[in-house]
Amino acid sequence: MAAKQVMLTKEGLAKYQEELETLRNVKRKEVSEKIKVARSFGDLSENSEYDEAKNEQAKIEARIADLEAMLKDVQIISEEEQIGDKAHIGSKVKVLDVEFNEEEVYQLVGSAEADPRLGKISDDSPVGRAIIGHSAGEVLDVETPGGTIQIKIVEIL
Repeated sequence: MAAKQVMLTKEGLAKYQEELETLRNVKRKEVSEKIKVARSFGDLSENSEYDEAKNEQAKIEARIADLEAMLKDVQIISEEEQIGDKAHIGSKVKVLDVEFNEEEVYQLVGSAEADPRLGKISDDSPVGRAIIGHSAGEVLDVETPGGTIQIKIVEIL
């Protein structure tokens, strides 16, 4: 089965490339040094520092492999795609929660880049799926795990 293509903004791509370079060039060396120091303590069978360093090394290598696989099949969301009157991946959208009369601004991103704390919601999320393809002024019913909510798209920024 083919891997799902990863959609990223230019900023998201830069973030993941920077993380990959840091892991390859800094973290690998740091953990290698920790392993070297831990080995010098002697008996590896009861050496918690060695075990901890090896576990850290495994996590770093797994993350490197994940990032390499993700970046191999990435599609960049161009700035031209982000302009328009309908919401799509890359768009910033101001929405109004009709029930609570609260406005939020979200940027629609691919699932790899989603971070709700920063206002970046996935195109796979219930709100993201509902917003895509719609224009300012539309009122949408969104099925969420907490029940149906009603949102109004105030503006595509």
